[in-house]
Formats: sequence, C-alpha cells, structure tokens
Amino acid sequence: MPEATPPSEPPIIVVTDLHKWFGAQHVLRGVSLEVARGETVVVCGPSGSGKSTFIRCLNHLEEHDRGTIMVDGITLDRDVRHLQAVRREVGMVFQQFNLFPHLTVLENLTLAPVRVRKTKPVAAERQALALLDRVQLADHAAKYPAQLSGGQQQRVAIARSLCMLPKIMLFDEPTSALDPEMIQEVLDVMTELAREGLTMVVVTHEMGFARAVAHRVAFMDQGELVEVAPPAQFFGAPQSERAREFLGHLLRADGGGRGGA
Repeated sequence: MPEATPPSEPPIIVVTDLHKWFGAQHVLRGVSLEVARGETVVVCGPSGSGKSTFIRCLNHLEEHDRGTIMVDGITLDRDVRHLQAVRREVGMVFQQFNLFPHLTVLENLTLAPVRVRKTKPVAAERQALALLDRVQLADHAAKYPAQLSGGQQQRVAIARSLCMLPKIMLFDEPTSALDPEMIQEVLDVMTELAREGLTMVVVTHEMGFARAVAHRVAFMDQGELVEVAPPAQFFGAPQSERAREFLGHLLRADGGGRGGA
C-alpha cells in the first residue's frame, strides 16, 4: 500500500462541521474530515447513517446546509465556477452504473472528454482504449452496456470516470448492485487504483477491502462521524461502543467473512 501525502502538505479534501437536513431530518450532524493526497478513506456504518449523503456532498450532488467543503483548495459553494472546477477534478462511481444504453462502451468513455475537456476525438479514443485495457475490457469496446455483465458494466463506469483524469475518485457503494461472484473483479480494479496513489473516498460495506486497502476507516452512525482510525486499530480495537456494535453485527451476519450490512 502506498503512503499518502505527508501531513505537512495541505490535504486535498477538507470538510468542516458539515450539516445537512432533508426537511426536518438532520442527516449530517457536524461532520469534519480531512483526506490527504493519495489517501484511500473507506466510509462505513449502518444503513441510514449518512454515508451516501456525505459523499454526494463532496461534489455537490447534494447541497450541504452548513459547514464548509474545500476540494484541492477550492471552496465548494453556490458559485458555478467553483462547482465546475471541482467536478472537473472529481470522478464518481455510483451503485448503479449509469451508462448510456444507446452508446457503445467506447462512446460512453469518450463522450465527456470530448464535450467537457475539449479533447480531440482521436486522442479521447486512444485514452479510452488504454483505460479499457487497464480494467481488462479492451475486447468489449464495441459492445453496448446491455451486452455486459454487472461487474463489467461497473468496470466500464470506473474507466469512464478515469477518462476525465480526476485527482479524486468517489465511490458510493460500487459493489452493492452486483452479484457476489462479480464483486471481486470490481474491487480488484479499485485496489489497483489505490496502489497507484489515486485519492479515493469509498462508501462500502466490503470490510475485506477496507482492511486491505484503506489508509483510514471512517465510521458513521446517525449522521455523525463517530470514529476515524487506521484499519488495524478500527478492526482490532475500536474506540467507540457504536463501532464495536457495528463490527459485532457484521461478524454475526457473515461469520467473520468479508462483511456486509
């Protein structure tokens, strides 16, 4: 596992006292977190704890109500220029693959670089083919999403995000919609990205991935960031009672396997 950027350098993500309401429901309650360049942070916790809302706030898919988010020195606010600048540098992979069904795999990958980054089509295609090779799908460039398995579609979705050359990748439960036999092929791609030093924030229930790949695990419950620790400490000696209960539930649920909730 690579070392994240030393603490002496500015973190690439700084979240301070983040709050979010959906009507009367207070879904994020003063969340503060810093992420170093090159760091992989896994965000976990029970369903409804605010994990997905938190990660969606990091690129303004959800607008936060109070607090501050700074991404690579840019404050994320209602200024459209700031929003566009952040989204150019942040890729995101969702539970569902969100591929355009009427476009081939190659067309899905080249669309945004050509339209948003104004990359020349020939260069965009060359880059897309290289990324498809990286996720072991080069032979599927001419296929349509419906012709691929779920695991293949998610790997295409990851390659599509990488086509924008992001500094940060956000993953929101990227394996939760997959059949069990397809999960590992997606986790393998994510593991390789982490080893290459790409900054990643990953919401997942895949605790085996968290143990092996994360620099730190951030545990959320009831809208609060309860505990942040290296994997060895989080899994071996969690400091909070809520984290101990969560991990105990995982062990009871799958007999100590890869973990799911």
